[in-house]
Amino acid sequence: MQKSAYEIKKEICEVGHKLYDKGFVAANDGNISVKVSDNEFYCTPTGVSKGALTPDMIIRIDANGNKLEGKLNPSSEIKMHLRVYRDRPDVNAVVHAHPPVATAFTVAGVELDQYILPEAVLTIGNVPTCEYGTPSTMEIPDSLAPYIENHDAFLLKNHGALTVGHNLTKAIFTMEEVEFNAVICKHARELGNVEEIPCEQLEKLMDLRKRMQIPGRHPGCKKCKNLGTENCRCKHNAGGSHTCTCGNHAAPAASADLVAEITKRVMAELNK
Repeated sequence: MQKSAYEIKKEICEVGHKLYDKGFVAANDGNISVKVSDNEFYCTPTGVSKGALTPDMIIRIDANGNKLEGKLNPSSEIKMHLRVYRDRPDVNAVVHAHPPVATAFTVAGVELDQYILPEAVLTIGNVPTCEYGTPSTMEIPDSLAPYIENHDAFLLKNHGALTVGHNLTKAIFTMEEVEFNAVICKHARELGNVEEIPCEQLEKLMDLRKRMQIPGRHPGCKKCKNLGTENCRCKHNAGGSHTCTCGNHAAPAASADLVAEITKRVMAELNK
């Protein structure tokens, strides 16, 4: 059953309140949008706290960002959302926020690319950090381009995070997953060690994702050169080398120096 305009606006407000209550945004930070047709979208206004949103504040715009309905004005950062909708027809909702720990990863120049939680592996995989762009310009939408086809979550350098979904619930859940994964990774680093899920277990999780028919895009195994596939069958070995069984790429060749060093150690052991 299709939702009414009021129901969509109310849901956007509820997500805005959740972002504010969780501390994912401060003041009037962040923005939310929902696609209602190929040329119509509802979005949050500029200059309003997400914790104070009411349905009458939500704006309707077209695919070029022109206001069709509403007393307030859309955020200048709606350009990010419109780029996603243009390049990803499967996306019906976009959330932009500043989750503190995930954003801190971008400020510290640390990638959020370690596979440590099964839930995060299933839903988001590794989260790319997009190049820094000036807010309100096309620099940020353009920074999404290298990753937009294979990811549903993006970190924006020194800026925050962007998540997408086939509906608004999925988009906000993905935002929560990004921050929770970042928090756990930060704590593990502080404890002195991060043990990633072994590659053979990642393969099982990718098979599970397929059986569960989880919607959205996923980057696949981060050690596989064929990024974007969810069906990589490569058997990864310690150190990152692998035996290719998917037919899409070859295992990296060992360097001459490495071969020489291994040979030297084997001969030393035999001569003892």
